[in-house]
Amino acid sequence: MNELDAAGILDPLLRESYTECKRLNSLHGKTYYLATLLLPAHKRPFVHALYGFARYADEIVDDLASTLTPIEKAEALHTWGQEVIEGIRSGTSNDQVGRALIDTVQRFNIPIQHFIDFLHSMTMDLTVTSYQTYEDLMEYVYGSASVIGLQMVPILGPLTERAYEPAEKLGTAFQLANFIRDVGEDLDRGRVYLPLQELADDGVTREMLEKRVLTPEIISALKFQISRVRRLQEEARPGILELAPESRACIEAASELYCGIVDEVEKIDYDVFNKRAKTSTVRRLKVALPAYVRALSARQS
Repeated sequence: MNELDAAGILDPLLRESYTECKRLNSLHGKTYYLATLLLPAHKRPFVHALYGFARYADEIVDDLASTLTPIEKAEALHTWGQEVIEGIRSGTSNDQVGRALIDTVQRFNIPIQHFIDFLHSMTMDLTVTSYQTYEDLMEYVYGSASVIGLQMVPILGPLTERAYEPAEKLGTAFQLANFIRDVGEDLDRGRVYLPLQELADDGVTREMLEKRVLTPEIISALKFQISRVRRLQEEARPGILELAPESRACIEAASELYCGIVDEVEKIDYDVFNKRAKTSTVRRLKVALPAYVRALSARQS
């Protein structure tokens, strides 16, 4: 059955909006999209809507081909973001992406504050280029990633309130893994997301990173960051059992693939300046196929 039909999304304008969100997910979020396919069809459109919102905002901020200045990007993000937030409050929107998001928020009673916090972090990206401490970084990570986990839980089906804190931790782990992989790309954007104080503990400065020469000090710093991702992943693992059985395979696969980014960093000998750590198609299949079997089994039980 068509996902939109399965989800009971019949209005033509809404279907158009959800279809656009799905397109954004399939085009830009390949691992995320793969994990989404492990969900029952009636849940998938709502996950696409969350992704579409996040991706559209991210495009405003990080489109390197854009000729907009940071001030102009901030204005564009503020204008679009306020329209979506007001749409959530009023229950209506003319925005193609916002329409599906608003429908999703209303169906699952997702707190509006999660989206306000997300937009706050996106705005930070336009002015903040580094973070002194881990605590400083967490202000950004909470809005950019942790709230994504919190937004997802109502759709996935929490069995208890104990599902929420692990979801927040897993969202944090995903983002920190991205920071480790993307050190070089983030430098291209003028940003360093690894906490400067923690880098300094290993004798690493921002200037050393900008030279893009892999040193024992930088490797040591990356190893420390990788250990945190793995710890957060382990701490989040019990929370998966607090979700509806038909949703667990999706999150298990997402956890394995996203946090597995740090495994790929190790495989390229930590050279995040000259190589991009990628999850291979073989690994994706090794994770996805057993997860698909578990997903089917859960739906039939």
